[in-house]
Amino acid sequence: MSVGLDIGSKTIKAVELSKEGSNFRLKSAGAVAYSGIELSQMSEEKDFADLAAVLKKLFRDAKISSKDISIALPESQVFTRILRFPLLTDQEVASAVKWEAEEYIPIPLSEAIVQHQILERRETGTPPQVIVMLVAAPRVLVEKYIKIVNMAGFNCVNVETELIALTRSLAPADQTVMIVDFGAGSTDLAVAKNGQLVLSRSIQTAGEAFTRAVAQYLGIANAQAEEYKRSYGLSQEQLEGKVGNALEPVFRVVAEEIKKVVHFYQIEEKGQLPTSLIISGGTAGLPGLGTTLTKLLNLEVLIGNPFVKLSIDAQTAKSLAAYSPLYSIAVGLAMKSEQ
Repeated sequence: MSVGLDIGSKTIKAVELSKEGSNFRLKSAGAVAYSGIELSQMSEEKDFADLAAVLKKLFRDAKISSKDISIALPESQVFTRILRFPLLTDQEVASAVKWEAEEYIPIPLSEAIVQHQILERRETGTPPQVIVMLVAAPRVLVEKYIKIVNMAGFNCVNVETELIALTRSLAPADQTVMIVDFGAGSTDLAVAKNGQLVLSRSIQTAGEAFTRAVAQYLGIANAQAEEYKRSYGLSQEQLEGKVGNALEPVFRVVAEEIKKVVHFYQIEEKGQLPTSLIISGGTAGLPGLGTTLTKLLNLEVLIGNPFVKLSIDAQTAKSLAAYSPLYSIAVGLAMKSEQ
């Protein structure tokens, strides 16, 4: 058994998988709304204890049995960079990354946890190159995540970034795609090639900004604006299109950022144009979102469903269908720890 735990700023999701040959089976899944202080901002023991209690109850209610947990760090708080080296050996790459890391990471190396992954060896390129992804996270942030898992009575067996987990659960194995994860405080953008993350970026225009746009446009409280946003989205048929009119300028900002990432990937990385855009997170189910993004980007837009890569009984699939985009990170994490 393996468990993926996604601690978002508004919701916490957990998924337990079992391995059956080369396939994964969904054993259990659960989610809970959370309105406390974000884990990354916590310093008081009481706040840690409150969140640990929420985790315990979530695992109990979802009937999750395994104690070994994989967690994801918020993309907005990690540093990711693509590096190019001559055609070095793995050992030489590891040494080179240590030298390069100091230049690219905006915090002292003594305060960071640094990892790297070789993405590609371009042996026939001019010149031949090794393409490497550098990922670094503040040590204090990682320690907070491990602490909360331990306080809840579990063991942390794996830590990675949200977009690496998302790529594992959503990206097809034989295409280049764009993945956009809409969180409450940030929207994370990724390019995945053949099932592997090759480019990532995080922007602050996200769920809370969408809600504020509706509140300001209609002159209503944020709580009501959140309901209107989820009910009417970008539809021009509902509520005379007022909610859609409030949201469209903000989504144009997101669309422009997506275009910048695609352009960078094509020009700087010599990559292919993504064949589709896969959307995930709490905002993914917004009415009219897919149509709007298709119009703005001229790309096929798909709502990410991490459960399609799992064996899952029909009744459970039906009950989780409306919430599938919420579980993408948790599923990806659980798939990692079973590999």
